[in-house]
Amino acid sequence: MDYEKLAELIFPDIKGTVEDLEQRFPERDLPAEAKVTRFAPSPTGYMHIGGLYAAMISRKLARQSGGVFYLRIEDTDKKREVEDGVSEIINALKKFGLEFDEGPFAGGETVYAPYKQSERKEIYQICVKALMKKGLAYPCFETAEELDAIRKRQEEAKVDIGYYGEYAAARNLTYEEIEANIKAGMPYVVRLKSPGTPGQYIRYTDPIRGNIDMPENIMDVVLLKSDGIPTYHFAHAVDDHFMRTNLVIRGDEWLASYPLHKQLFELCGFEPPEYVHISPIMKAEGNGKRKLSKRKDPEAAVGFYLEEGYPSESVLEYLMTIANSNYEEWHAAHPDKAMDDFVLSLSKMPVSGALFDMIKLNDVSKEMISSFTTEQCYEKILVWAKEYNQKLYQFAAARKDDFIKTIELWKMAGSKARKDVAKWSDLTEMFGYLYVPEGELELDYEIDEKYSSSQMAEIIREYQKDMFLDSDNWFGQMKEMGEKLGYCPNVKEYKKHPEGFRGSITDVCTVVRVAVTGKKNSPDLFTIMSVIGKDRTEARLKRFLEQIQE
Repeated sequence: MDYEKLAELIFPDIKGTVEDLEQRFPERDLPAEAKVTRFAPSPTGYMHIGGLYAAMISRKLARQSGGVFYLRIEDTDKKREVEDGVSEIINALKKFGLEFDEGPFAGGETVYAPYKQSERKEIYQICVKALMKKGLAYPCFETAEELDAIRKRQEEAKVDIGYYGEYAAARNLTYEEIEANIKAGMPYVVRLKSPGTPGQYIRYTDPIRGNIDMPENIMDVVLLKSDGIPTYHFAHAVDDHFMRTNLVIRGDEWLASYPLHKQLFELCGFEPPEYVHISPIMKAEGNGKRKLSKRKDPEAAVGFYLEEGYPSESVLEYLMTIANSNYEEWHAAHPDKAMDDFVLSLSKMPVSGALFDMIKLNDVSKEMISSFTTEQCYEKILVWAKEYNQKLYQFAAARKDDFIKTIELWKMAGSKARKDVAKWSDLTEMFGYLYVPEGELELDYEIDEKYSSSQMAEIIREYQKDMFLDSDNWFGQMKEMGEKLGYCPNVKEYKKHPEGFRGSITDVCTVVRVAVTGKKNSPDLFTIMSVIGKDRTEARLKRFLEQIQE
């Protein structure tokens, strides 16, 4: 076979060479230890939390080594691509603060562009043509029916399923047969002519998993589909080489592909990157655990955390505790340092599936929110509410001072930070009496059975006469009012002589608190009433009276 002639027959319009590409995409001018990593999703659906996890690790390793972290879009599967899939990926990662150094976005284009595989077709074909000239690639005209027949023969013979060796009939086509098929308009793919030997093993050393012996690739995989677009396996090898990637973080489901990928790099004359196979994120189920499922688990989607209002810092902080077993210990020893100061180590990454614990995430997030200043909380809530909770946004934007007061209510207990809120959607769930419009507010009154309806009505009617909201000493005024009704103004005194009183000032405040908020416990009651205003407070007192007297 004259492979030069065959290559010209298959690729008559491809004039560039691999050497041209080497000059077009030069080696990066970076320190020897610098890592060039990438996040390379396909825009075929929503972004999985596992993708965010991999992106975070890739970015971290690049940044801590003085390297480059870039975004590449693997969009060769146009049938499965969703509308606005690329922008959704970019926007989601931006919301989590995972900025890229390079990629298909404004300001991200460099000499290594384009960053979308759909725009790199000629680059792939140059490389396939070069393989064909070496006798390492060939056109295959097998139909789907013929491939099914091969599979059946292999199943009957109980041998490996695939296109290889004696089953790779297209390997033996003559130049004349190939030329005739093309002139006849027969569709074809271009396959790799694998030099792999059956029974031969290669050794792969994974930074997380150690040494792994794997069978050498013997399959004549498809390099270019019938439309001239490459398959993932070939495209990623070409892209990683010419974008000068030297470290690839990917899920362990790709471990089985390593022999093929190693072979592709070697046959193309490229230096392969270091591959690191990370464990999947798992979910507890019964006595075991399983992978987070896009179909079953809402928390599998990155959008879930955005919609719920988890601060991006909280999610990344929690993912880092999964990524490195020593992160929590480091964080406890360095509470004033940011996560970027931590040095992530591949040797400390989990070998088995990492369990995703929503309770632990909530605890991490509560701690994170408690560390934010009031102003930081306000800004973050405003950004979140603008997209996910318009009513909360309108209140926060129009009444900033009042909204700041509400933040201080649930954020601080005197001089100590409270840790009640894990996500911004908690605000309307926990403090709906502050944020839900009055016409939509439904209070489920937590009435203690020790208070009779007449007792509560007496307190509320007395309080309605003067709510003391204009007083500089609201609590003092409440004590006076309560004492007039027979309630002890001093809690310690009441505990010593409970028989001499109807109750204490605590009981008086509790009844008013339930009437205004529906809850027996809440942040500072005076501030709550000041925020919702006198008219709304009066309306709630009236509604409470009507409720208990029905």
